[in-house]
Amino acid sequence: MTIALLTGCAVTPHTNGIYHVTALRPNDSSKVRVKVSLSKQNVYVIEGDRCLMAAAISVGIPSKPTPKGSFTIYSKQEQKRSGSYGFRVQKDRVVPADAGQSIPGRYVGYPMGFWCEFSPAYGFHQGFVHPYPRTHGCIRLHGEAAPKFFALVKIGTPVNIADTQPEDATLAWKVWRVDDSKAPDPDPRLMVSSKAFQKPSGSLLE
Repeated sequence: MTIALLTGCAVTPHTNGIYHVTALRPNDSSKVRVKVSLSKQNVYVIEGDRCLMAAAISVGIPSKPTPKGSFTIYSKQEQKRSGSYGFRVQKDRVVPADAGQSIPGRYVGYPMGFWCEFSPAYGFHQGFVHPYPRTHGCIRLHGEAAPKFFALVKIGTPVNIADTQPEDATLAWKVWRVDDSKAPDPDPRLMVSSKAFQKPSGSLLE
């Protein structure tokens, strides 16, 4: 890769400090592939020698690690909800609850927007991104990045997940880190509504 080809992966904050991820439109979507670096907690979306997007992610905790290996995206769902974790809606109250808990009310799963599944029960999805492993094995992308990733990948897009990737040496330093660990919990009433699946304003791909 040359420096000129890597400039598209530069992820820089706007002057007002708002987190922003650049995602470039592929010339040939059939040549797009995804590489995940577990050690750097980065995802790289590549087309040939061209970097389309590089973003910070959260990966699985040691007891529930993100699986390593070669996969393909085989399922996509923009408004996916968890079948295990979520809320119970009790008239004007919304309370956190696992799906199997004996708590009154209608169960609504936790939003996992822009779901891209690569292995049974494992996928890329929107969520809080921490500077350390935090998930139960899925790969979380920030709300700014998840819709763009969803737009870039197709059914059949190859995914490679490993401790390190060659792109760590050339692209990792360009990725702007994001830390949602101190962010307040969203309003549960928002999380059970369609507003939980919002896209960034403007065009997703440049």
